[in-house]
Formats: sequence, structure tokens, C-alpha cells
Amino acid sequence: MRNTVVEAARFLASRADEPIVLGDVADHVGYSPFHLARAFERHLGMPPGHFLAAHRFQRAKRLLLASDLRIIDVCHEVGFTSVGTFTTRFTAAVGRSPLEFRRLPTLLADAPPEPVLVPGGAPRGGTVSGSVRLSPAALAALGSFPAVYVGLFPRQSARGIPVSGALLGDTGDFVLTGIPPGTYWVLAAALPALADAEAQLVPGQTVSGAAAEPMHVSAVSLRHHREILLDARPDWAPPVVVALPPLASPATEPLVATAGP
Repeated sequence: MRNTVVEAARFLASRADEPIVLGDVADHVGYSPFHLARAFERHLGMPPGHFLAAHRFQRAKRLLLASDLRIIDVCHEVGFTSVGTFTTRFTAAVGRSPLEFRRLPTLLADAPPEPVLVPGGAPRGGTVSGSVRLSPAALAALGSFPAVYVGLFPRQSARGIPVSGALLGDTGDFVLTGIPPGTYWVLAAALPALADAEAQLVPGQTVSGAAAEPMHVSAVSLRHHREILLDARPDWAPPVVVALPPLASPATEPLVATAGP
């Protein structure tokens, strides 16, 4: 079944700018929409609609930085028909509005990201510690100085502002604190630290990873431990759409989600 899901993901990623629906993908792989949707989320950690939107937003990010297209034109180029819907969903996923995202290279040029820990909104909440290591393919894609971001999210995809997050230093170890009760995923991504702002905001290849299991935080403050392997992902894989560099820039206010899922 995983091969079928991968084929469906490839089909969606290659047609992200088209008015495609779940039935089109189901017909392509020969499954019912219901069964395909369930298998898709089970294997890739997100519904087909979120997967499609992630690829659309990633393309929108490229267009916003590499062209002078108006927001409404970017909206139509990536398969949305309503600029209001596009702007709302882009902001929720990326953590910045399209206009704010377009301005980020200037902001980051003056204040590049620095190692930082931004705790969650519960001072007596849970804590998660762990370590991140990069595969040989990830190191080859990033060069000698990767910038590793770790965040806590209520879903198995990095969308919006993390509940708690950090840009790591040299060790690859992390401790996230102040976590409210709830169920979360520890997700991580790496960017080429020596690249310019545009290449960090929209990297040429996704390097990401996630803890093997979600973390359940209770009202009692406890420490959880997670280990994460970052690897270079294929072109069809879901991109990391959240704008990571401004989360660690000293020119921006520390941002974390203020509530649990």
C-alpha cells in the first residue's frame, strides 16, 4: 500500500498548480477516495488536502521571493481561486502573511538567525529533551554548517508557529520547556546556514525528520526524551512550509503558539 501512497503523492506534487481533487488521485492509483485518504494519512502523516496545500504554499513562497507578481497573481498561479482563502491559509501554514513573507529577506539580512530556545506558554508545563543527527545525504545537501531547527507541533507536520521551539547550537541536543498538556509531535528541519536568506526561506531540498511517536504531555511536569534523524527528502515529499529563520532572528519577537491543540 505504501507504493500506492507514494504514487499518489507524486501525482499530487506534480500537479499542485492544477485544480485537482481527491477523486482524480484515487482514479490515478485505482483506489476509492475513502481508502486512499485513510492510507495517505497513515503513511505520510497528513491528509491529501494538506499535502497538496503544502506544495502549493512552497511554490507560492518561491514566487513571492523570485518575482514581482501581485499577491492575487501568486494566488492564481498556485491553484487557488480566492485571494482571501489563499492569504488566510498561507498565513496559518507559513506563520507569516504573503506580504510579510516577501519582506523577510530584508529583515534577515540585518538580523540573521541565532541559536535560541523559545519556551511554551506553560511555565510549569512539560519538558522534552533529545538529540538530532543528520544522515550523510542530509549533510551532503546542506554543506558543512547546517542550521537545525526543532519544534513541537500539534500535528505530524510543521505548520504555523510551534508550541515550543529552538534553533540548535553545535551539539545537536535540545530541551524544549513550558509545554501545555496535550499531544504533540517533535519535528525538526535543517537549512544551509551559510546560504542567503532566500535559500534558507525556500531551500532547494527539504531536509527534515520527526520523532517516531507523538508525545503525550499531562498536567504534571515530566521530562520526555526523543531522538530524531534528519534526512534529505525526495522532491515529492511534503515540504516544511513554516518560515523557520524568522523564528530565531533577534529582529523579531519570539513566537510560539499560545495554546495547545
